[in-house]
Amino acid sequence: MIQPPEIIRVTKSRVSCDGSGDIPAALGHPRVFLEIDEHGYVDCGYCDRRFVLIGGVADNAEIGNKPDIASGASL
Repeated sequence: MIQPPEIIRVTKSRVSCDGSGDIPAALGHPRVFLEIDEHGYVDCGYCDRRFVLIGGVADNAEIGNKPDIASGASL
């Protein structure tokens, strides 16, 4: 069974991800900046973390079942 993505709730629509967290940043991936659009969430193309805008349209219990949206990724 495929595990749902790690979900990180954020307060701003522009976020960055380097794959770190519990591991040192040097062991993660290149830092990318992601923009949450009208869907209310965006996924990191490297590590599949899902960033959800608090209070946005996707901020609910069903967020783990939604399709990947990585179109906001930029280097």
